[in-house]
Amino acid sequence: MTDSGIIDHRLTEPDAAPSDPPAFPIPDNVFAEKVVLVEHFTDRLFRFRITRPASFRFRSGEFVLIGLPNAERPVFRAYSVASPAWDEEIEFYSIKVPDGPLTEHLQKIKPGDRVLMRKKPTGTLVHDALVPGKRLYLLSTGTGVAPFASLIRDPETYEKFEEVILVQTCREVGELTYITRLVTDLVNDLLVGEMVEGRLKLFTTTTREPFERMGRITDLMIGGTFFEQTGLPHISPAEDRAMICGSMAMLKDTKAMLEGFGLIEGANNAPATFVIERAFVG
Repeated sequence: MTDSGIIDHRLTEPDAAPSDPPAFPIPDNVFAEKVVLVEHFTDRLFRFRITRPASFRFRSGEFVLIGLPNAERPVFRAYSVASPAWDEEIEFYSIKVPDGPLTEHLQKIKPGDRVLMRKKPTGTLVHDALVPGKRLYLLSTGTGVAPFASLIRDPETYEKFEEVILVQTCREVGELTYITRLVTDLVNDLLVGEMVEGRLKLFTTTTREPFERMGRITDLMIGGTFFEQTGLPHISPAEDRAMICGSMAMLKDTKAMLEGFGLIEGANNAPATFVIERAFVG
């Protein structure tokens, strides 16, 4: 356990055998990778890192299907890759669902265990789905911040945009720990540290537990409070681009807000001024 109370487990022997060898055959077109780190932030949130297959390629912002080798037909769920495309390991940021078909078991993993990952990544939260612009807004709730944890660590993000504004809304303050710490540490990153300085802004809010900034981002933007507090100009389709990832209600409300600002939804095959990831709802 760290000084902050966050539980951090890391695999200290890179070649250590998995603690529980797979009892079931690995499905076709699936990698079986070793867990190298597990870190629990709250009773609802944790991150974990796995080894990266040499042949695995993805674009920052994409997601993959992951599962566990604990059944003849394992359950797979879509998870955004939270690490950037250049990382030698693969990171995921997950919620804990007590009775979830996957997360009920996933939240109990430890270094040395195996995680299954399908070989084909996909997703809409990629640079190719947006037309060029000046500012990039990354709007998220909860674990929807995961693909943006990847994008803010990718040099291409800063090559394409002058400013990057990352927004995360959670119910409680502790749920902001993952992204707050990541952004704070990013200035020391050898690859993008100099790029992010003065250009990456983090705006976090809560909706339940008292915090210095409270409220849903749609209310704060439409009401103007967000722009007053950040000093940023109101969103303009000429300069601003956006990506959205969160709950179904958040996607609906944020999409309506951005369209009200004049932005147009895009996709990989039809780039425009904002994109939505819908893989995690419905």
